[in-house]
Amino acid sequence: MTPSKPSQDSANYLFLVLPRFALLWVCILLIPISFFFKIWWLLFITVCLTCLGIYNINQKRHAILRNYPISGHIRFLFENFRPEVRQYFIEGDREEVPFSRLQRSIVYQRAKDVDSTTAFGSLNDLSKPGTDWFLHSGRSHKISDHNFRVRIGNERCNQPYDLSVFNISAMSFGALSAAAIESLNKGAKEGGFAHDTGEGGISPYHQKHGGDLIWQLGTAYFGCRDEQGKFNPETFVQRASLPQVKMIEIKLSQGAKPGKGGVLPASKITEEIAATRDIPMGIDCISPPTHPEFSTPRELVHFWQRLRELSGGKPVGFKLCIGMPWEFMAIVKAMIEEDNYPDFIVIDGAEGGTGAAPVEFMDSVGMPLVDALIFVQNTLVGAGIRDKIKVGVSGKVISGFDIAKLMGLGADWCNSARGFMFAVGCIQSRSCHTNKCPTGVATQDPARQKALDVPDKSRRVANFHQNTLKALAEIVGCAGLNHPNELMPHHIVRRQPDGWIKLLSEHYQFIDSGSLLTGNCGRRVLDDMWKLADPNSFQAMTIADEIVDAQNERTRAHQEHCT
Repeated sequence: MTPSKPSQDSANYLFLVLPRFALLWVCILLIPISFFFKIWWLLFITVCLTCLGIYNINQKRHAILRNYPISGHIRFLFENFRPEVRQYFIEGDREEVPFSRLQRSIVYQRAKDVDSTTAFGSLNDLSKPGTDWFLHSGRSHKISDHNFRVRIGNERCNQPYDLSVFNISAMSFGALSAAAIESLNKGAKEGGFAHDTGEGGISPYHQKHGGDLIWQLGTAYFGCRDEQGKFNPETFVQRASLPQVKMIEIKLSQGAKPGKGGVLPASKITEEIAATRDIPMGIDCISPPTHPEFSTPRELVHFWQRLRELSGGKPVGFKLCIGMPWEFMAIVKAMIEEDNYPDFIVIDGAEGGTGAAPVEFMDSVGMPLVDALIFVQNTLVGAGIRDKIKVGVSGKVISGFDIAKLMGLGADWCNSARGFMFAVGCIQSRSCHTNKCPTGVATQDPARQKALDVPDKSRRVANFHQNTLKALAEIVGCAGLNHPNELMPHHIVRRQPDGWIKLLSEHYQFIDSGSLLTGNCGRRVLDDMWKLADPNSFQAMTIADEIVDAQNERTRAHQEHCT
């Protein structure tokens, strides 16, 4: 019997393994050498790396570390630092990921009250399709008072509020640190503008400096809920009666994750968060995707009237990211039939990003802000009720030009979330959901929060607001106007894909006042949606089927006409 020989496969395996384990072999060989020559620091390093390599060979979670037990960690190191390397060394000044270096620089400079003017011409490619610019006037003038405001409150409101046209958008205590919330609210107090609480409730840090608050109520009713998570009118009255609370906002959905609820793990619920949100410690807190208090458009109308009465007549409205268009139209129909209108509506664009969300929701769900604003503007105008409701917008608002363009398209005011985060010190590390924010803005880690100096950061928040409104005033003045609410779509031009230019009044289709009520607004899709919207139901599938039937009927009529 001939002795067995190693198989060719085994030889090939050893040939392949030796190079992959090369660093491990080197470490093993260096152990006796460093011990013999008493190089203790080298001995310590090689022993640690050897132990790491042996562990990685036997672990089963990472295939790359089993094949490359030491050098494989270099790959993970590069992966971890890739966003920072790209942000600081690779990306262009105008490459938005999601905010460009120039956008961030504008905020930093204005927050520090540093001159943000530039020289040697624009970096924009003005011939690029989609580029927008303002038309200036020969009647341009300087506007001395840039404290632009809009009055919120219709005839049912007993306590109308004069709101700045630029405010802090919804960000909750819990998502942001205590120091960040305190800085934002103190800055709002110093600058004379409003601070939206987000759905996380009114914390002590919102109240400490007395800045004006827009109290947001989400689906979990944090701050006014009972033990079962349902709306509690008694606790609502207590908080709504606070002098700081100027407006009350029902959150239907948000741009970062429209149509999705949330879970706050028990491990993240601190005593402060539990007290602010009226939730117990040690139990996961669930935010449902929809409101328990209403399930139809008509019930929503009744709910905001109830909040208006409980609050003593303060302005009440709702915020949403537009999804199925007929659902918003159903709400509008319910308003008209009930003869009861919200004091305001806030449109959150799909560009919103302060809420952590699955990538599918962040990238592919919800209507972008400008498209949503045009739709809402047309719906309210077409229904003949635009003058009864004020409209706010939020979604990547940074500069005076951003505000001017959105107000020209129909908004009455703008909110910014990430802009004010930059003013507080955010560097766009995109680690908000990890509780390891490097600047202490989006974390509950007490050690990291200490990086924020509230007096300094609050001053920067106020500076950013004031300097942005100054820039807005210059744009309004150069158009020969006195207030941004005078801006119209024809003040803005857009470069078209074919190289020609159009006024935004031509680029977008706007309908006449009351035209939806006649059934012939000039845009068939809006007429169809309006006919199918049901003030008693949010049922989308039934409506969608009727849309298909209506389209099929038009097709048959067209074919019969042709024959």
